[in-house]
Amino acid sequence: MTSDRPSHSFPTALPSSTRRRAIMAIAATTSLPALAQFRVDIVGVGMTQLPTAIAPFRGEAGAPQKISGIIQADLERSGQFRVVDGSGPQLDENSRPDVDVWKQKGADSLTTGSVTRLPDGRYDVRFRLWDTVRKEPDLGGQSFVVTQGDLRLVSHRIADYVYEKLTGQRGIFSTRIAYVTKAGSRYSLWVADADGENAQSALSSPEPIISPAWSPSGTQLAYVSFESRKPVVYVHDVSTGRRRLIANFRGSNSAPAWAPDGRSLAVTLSRDGGSQLYTIDANGGEPRRLMQSAGIDTEPTYSSDGRSIYFVSDRGGAPQIYRVPAGGGGAERVTFTGTYNISPAISPDGKFLAYISRVGGAFKLHVMDMGSGTTTAITDTTADESPSFAPNGKLIVYATQQGGREALMTTTLDGKIKARLAGQSGDIREPDWGPFQKQ
Repeated sequence: MTSDRPSHSFPTALPSSTRRRAIMAIAATTSLPALAQFRVDIVGVGMTQLPTAIAPFRGEAGAPQKISGIIQADLERSGQFRVVDGSGPQLDENSRPDVDVWKQKGADSLTTGSVTRLPDGRYDVRFRLWDTVRKEPDLGGQSFVVTQGDLRLVSHRIADYVYEKLTGQRGIFSTRIAYVTKAGSRYSLWVADADGENAQSALSSPEPIISPAWSPSGTQLAYVSFESRKPVVYVHDVSTGRRRLIANFRGSNSAPAWAPDGRSLAVTLSRDGGSQLYTIDANGGEPRRLMQSAGIDTEPTYSSDGRSIYFVSDRGGAPQIYRVPAGGGGAERVTFTGTYNISPAISPDGKFLAYISRVGGAFKLHVMDMGSGTTTAITDTTADESPSFAPNGKLIVYATQQGGREALMTTTLDGKIKARLAGQSGDIREPDWGPFQKQ
């Protein structure tokens, strides 16, 4: 039997239900339908939320997607909004609402719009955002003409517009996530909307696929495939399906992480003995070793400014998170709370570190404030893995187990708002949140 555990796993064994990018086992569990479908369940209550209303879009009842429902779910999942009842008189983007009515409902803002099917089969989607508190309530709007297949994307872009106008920060609802599933004897790499819907298979293989990582441009995915009966790193073009071999050296090739400029990747190689960190050109070539270590160094991830690489090492006796200059040099330890810390993810602004810590046999998502060093466990589950920050740094996606099944979750950084992106059945693992999409 061929094992799909990378050869450089840490000596301390993980439970079979818990997988860790380049240092974990890929274990067979339940199957997933051919097309992953998700629902969003919001749990938890945030401390401060903006009350907003999303009126049903005129004409959406006859459209294949309920635009207002998608916008509402996006805003709720962000943790920044409390959506109030949007029912009432029929409104569209041309209607000037009675702001007093909506203020009485408790809404500080209101989104209205329409969906019209055109003779050529496309859809004309229009919306307008209103501020019910200001004397000049019109916050603008947009219009789109799209095919049926892009109705969800348009809904996410409307949610992005509302989010940015009301919070001053860029929305992430039109971004994408990647993750891996195992269905029967096949592994699949999926690309989906940020809410987990509209999943498309990018790659399917009878051998394990692990460690997907988005390129900074959002057009490519690096990943590790075992199709050569050992870990090998590929880069996959998402739109064309073409791929290129990046690292296939002697021993294990694993844990790819993109540099912010997209020109190179950090990888873990065992070509010269133990598992060590290297950088390699995005087109392949001869890798450059970052440092010498007597321990296992793996799971690299770059800071957004490209100056540092965070990684996991057992050089001190047990897995902890360290940081090294991207050009190489001496490493400094970052985590000191807990005896087993892995899977680092650094927020885009560099202020927070998400990682998985083993606490009494449970694997739990933690967030560290890099300024104060304060660390907080933000989940009550026990098999968390693979945290990845949204590109605006306000949410984290991770995989976990709930009710005996595996699922994707998003959480706010304080853990107060969580959304479950749950398949009807199946084994879902190793999510990675892609960058902002080009407009």
